[in-house]
Amino acid sequence: MEEKNEKLVIDTTKCIGCGFCCYNAAPNNFSFGDSTAVVTNEEVTEEAKVAIEGCPVGAISIEKK
Repeated sequence: MEEKNEKLVIDTTKCIGCGFCCYNAAPNNFSFGDSTAVVTNEEVTEEAKVAIEGCPVGAISIEKK
């Protein structure tokens, strides 16, 4: 369930482009850009939370809007 005052963000300086969030955990929230993941849907879903937990470099976070 989305918190209306929260959004997903990716720190592209940390992202190593492994694709876990894009291809495995939350393809409805993330896509692969030029060399890093990008947020395509800011909604904080359960799948997005799995992506946050599974990101090997901690590049994904939730921020207040």
